[in-house]
Amino acid sequence: MAEQPILMFDSGVGGLTVLREARVLMPDRRFIYVADDAGFPYGAWEEPALRAHILDLFASLLDRYQPEISVIACNTASTLVIDDLRRRFPGHPFVGTVPAIKPAAERTRSGLVSVLATPGTVKRQYTRDLIHQWATKCHVRLVGSERLASLSEIYMRDGFVDEEQVRAEITPCFVEQDGKRTDIVVLACTHYPFLANRMRKTAPWPVDWLDPAEAIARRALSLLESDGRSKQDAAVAEPDIAVFTSGKPDFATRRLMQGFGLTVPV
Repeated sequence: MAEQPILMFDSGVGGLTVLREARVLMPDRRFIYVADDAGFPYGAWEEPALRAHILDLFASLLDRYQPEISVIACNTASTLVIDDLRRRFPGHPFVGTVPAIKPAAERTRSGLVSVLATPGTVKRQYTRDLIHQWATKCHVRLVGSERLASLSEIYMRDGFVDEEQVRAEITPCFVEQDGKRTDIVVLACTHYPFLANRMRKTAPWPVDWLDPAEAIARRALSLLESDGRSKQDAAVAEPDIAVFTSGKPDFATRRLMQGFGLTVPV
């Protein structure tokens, strides 16, 4: 029987941050990276239509690739549809990505935490429930960015980005209140860590930028049983691939995928 891969799903290239960490923890596994670039950006969708779109897409993906586990490396998709995916495909394990509000509440010293996310994640009740459950003793500011995901895509493809645009998107995260300052910003979109260096450069003061990628990868690892394969086995295995729902990734995107060790089928 052919090896069952790990399916990594995002609306664009943001899930590569999670793939990078997953490969460190699971070097013997095969990965299929699915970028729903035909649906990007998810923030432009109405929720019922996006939910139906992702559910129908996964029916096709699970049938075609027969993954052992699927990682939804996207906060917007996870907060909207992870429960629906588990109900529709009860025999298949899913790992979601949700804002790292609990660890932020545990680490903050000032009590001022900001959650930087897409507008869809910010408005989701799921996010507010996390705050109510884990961060009632903190002041949590939700900041919905319209442009950071797209800026991240540009940066990853082209290697440069307008830093003033980055500054404008992150400025609302920084709060001064009663002599205290925001000390943690939760990066609640898997695209955002790619811009972390630009965020640090343009931020008004230093903060801890909380990237959940490693935690997501560790959760996926915990759900997989060790099968005793070695790195030598991986050398003769099928290659990791990147699948684009548009079927039309441009040259820069193909080059980016190759840089992450992913083959883009023709």
